[in-house]
Amino acid sequence: SKSIDRFKDLEPLNDLERLLDESLVEDPPISVKEGGIFKKGFNETLDQYKEASTNGKQWIAELQLKERERTGVKSLKVSFNKVFGYYIEITKANLNHIDTDALGYQRKQTLSNAERFITEELKEKESIILGAEDKAIELEYQLFLDLRQEVKAYTEKLQAQAKLLSEIDCLQSFAEIAQKYHYTRPIFSEDKTLSLKSSRHPVVERVMDHNDYVPNDCYLDKEGFIYLITGPNMSGKSTYMRQIAIISIMAQMGAYVPADYAQLPIFDQIFTRIGAADDLVSGKSTFMVEMLEAEKAMVGATEDSLIIFDEIGRGTSTFDGLALAQSMIEYVHHHTKAKTLFSTHYHELTHLDETLSGLKNIHVAAQEYQGELIFLHKVKEGAVDQSYGIHVAKLTDLPDEIIERAHTILQELESHTKVEKEDKYEQPSFQLFEEQGQSEIEKKLKSIDLMNITPIEALSKLHELQKQLK
Repeated sequence: SKSIDRFKDLEPLNDLERLLDESLVEDPPISVKEGGIFKKGFNETLDQYKEASTNGKQWIAELQLKERERTGVKSLKVSFNKVFGYYIEITKANLNHIDTDALGYQRKQTLSNAERFITEELKEKESIILGAEDKAIELEYQLFLDLRQEVKAYTEKLQAQAKLLSEIDCLQSFAEIAQKYHYTRPIFSEDKTLSLKSSRHPVVERVMDHNDYVPNDCYLDKEGFIYLITGPNMSGKSTYMRQIAIISIMAQMGAYVPADYAQLPIFDQIFTRIGAADDLVSGKSTFMVEMLEAEKAMVGATEDSLIIFDEIGRGTSTFDGLALAQSMIEYVHHHTKAKTLFSTHYHELTHLDETLSGLKNIHVAAQEYQGELIFLHKVKEGAVDQSYGIHVAKLTDLPDEIIERAHTILQELESHTKVEKEDKYEQPSFQLFEEQGQSEIEKKLKSIDLMNITPIEALSKLHELQKQLK
């Protein structure tokens, strides 16, 4: 309502509109120093100059006809250039038939195949025409400067109108898309609840057939504020996370949102790490950029923030990445308590819901059918039960030999892992710690206070322990 009251300040500025309408031609030239800017009737002196110039040019056209009749030379021309001004041009072939002196012609320039002449009368008209043109151009520029000065007095009013009109344009656009694409009015929660029913990504659904787009729900509150998202590549994990962030931004902008129902907290900040763009200019690797962006979230986020992390930790070794991902999730859970969407390929992390009460496993569903992978794009509760990396690879043009070999290797790895699990108590060589008492490594691991350590510190300690093991 405050904005609507402010729109009463809109002024039509009729006097400025009238001034511009009466002064400027419909399609003025780009240059302001070559004339042709002002309408006829705006300035009497300018009109006189233009009339003198126009009449002079008409006189030139009539002179050409008159001189053709006087000389009998049909090809005679009266022309103009910036160096010589106006002149009469006759080809040398026709000069033998006329007496130029008797006609009052004064030679001005000789060309290879023609002669150019001037007469006293033509000199006089040239002075009038060119003088009028120069004066008109000079006067138009001065009139333009005066007009600009008058318009300058309206600067503050114009800026205020532009700001109001831009707000109206923005709100009108909000209203149009809300109606056109069936958006809903969001409500804001005081208990920090985020509840979305059949939410969509406003951009992705526009580039797809509307009937093919799969909407999804999301529910986070004070008790359950972390979603750990698993699922194959291309299943829609990133799109799902992005749409939660975009809907949050749209709601706080004052727009309706793409969902059947939307209840949202007021977020103070949104932290994201999506994609793997290297900062090559400053020499930072993907992993370093990832860690720097993660650091901003870990240090800067509050209970009122939203964190979107896509595949954190994949830029380093498996164990390092897994350890970092878990330590970040635990840190958010115990300290920050920000609403968090965390997608991962580390299926080992899905067991965190057993120890972290605020974490919930969800997955973007996919089904295997006759050896093919079908993406359902539907977010469901629980962790995904298997990885589909090789199935996704099959969707590309990779040679069949590579896909088949990958299947074989996967089966060998899975069977080897199974044997290791069955025999781990019979094979002391695989044990991490010494059987006789605690090792130094074990003592140091147990001494780390995981509840009060940052991800960067965790990485440093892991690196130190790894060096000792080597």
